[in-house]
Amino acid sequence: MPNLTTTIGPLTLKNPTILASGIMDEDAGSIRRMIAGGAGAVVTKSIGITPRDGYPNPTVVETTCGLLNAMGLPNPGIDTFTTELDELKKSPVPVIGSIYGKDAEEFKILAKKMQHHHADALELNVSCPHAKHYGMEVGMDPDILADITQAVTTAVHIPVFVKLSPNVTDITSLAQAVQEAGADAIVAINTLKGMTIDLDLRRPVLANKTGGYSGPAIKPVGIRCVYDISQHVTIPVIGVGGITTGTDVIEYLMAGASAVQIGTAVYLRGPSVFSLITKELRAWLTKHHVDNLADLIGAAHP
Repeated sequence: MPNLTTTIGPLTLKNPTILASGIMDEDAGSIRRMIAGGAGAVVTKSIGITPRDGYPNPTVVETTCGLLNAMGLPNPGIDTFTTELDELKKSPVPVIGSIYGKDAEEFKILAKKMQHHHADALELNVSCPHAKHYGMEVGMDPDILADITQAVTTAVHIPVFVKLSPNVTDITSLAQAVQEAGADAIVAINTLKGMTIDLDLRRPVLANKTGGYSGPAIKPVGIRCVYDISQHVTIPVIGVGGITTGTDVIEYLMAGASAVQIGTAVYLRGPSVFSLITKELRAWLTKHHVDNLADLIGAAHP
């Protein structure tokens, strides 16, 4: 039986599939459902200092090859969300707290509270493409990104992962900056900035006009980013974007990822997608006589 365990810094995952932030992770009940569906780890909804309503509807639209969304980072705020974290204290898999803020000080406050309420690791959302004054707006400058990363890594003792945006000129320079600032892993990628238009109304469909595009269509972009990043850093890379099947996972691993996150595929294949992908992954490894998942990491590199 092939060994599917993988490590991300000090975290050990029973399999390389992780629930991505933003889907079925708003409360302890939905997160437990994803764990029951076979996820090797879970990432929470992105949480800020204060409650945020997000954008008015419509906020999500299905396209030919994925989903376009502009939720606007709705969340109850850290002080309310910590009750959900407390309920997950004895989770059988790592729980990674996703946080966003407008500056290093907000990130530091959020990180400390996530750690105090039993998060096993942190994911810094510096890449949301549709939230004004947050996300990508603070994550495009290597110096600002380094300051935020360093502020968090020096404030907590749990692992810190930084989620990067593909909507930049050079993602590798951002990856190098966060590694030098002490990050334990890089998550790549967040959604691509996109738009769709209603032909009858002659207006953008989303209330926010633009949104983040996810799903199978963005996999080649994610693969390219992981491949490039893993040649410029030594810390683990977690691949995200368009992962729907076991062979998608294999491709990300060969590009240099140590684990992957799954979001839109929960919508496409249901909550058991993690178990389904793990089964497909194990079948591929068995067929190709690969005993350990780790043997595939970076296999596509010269």
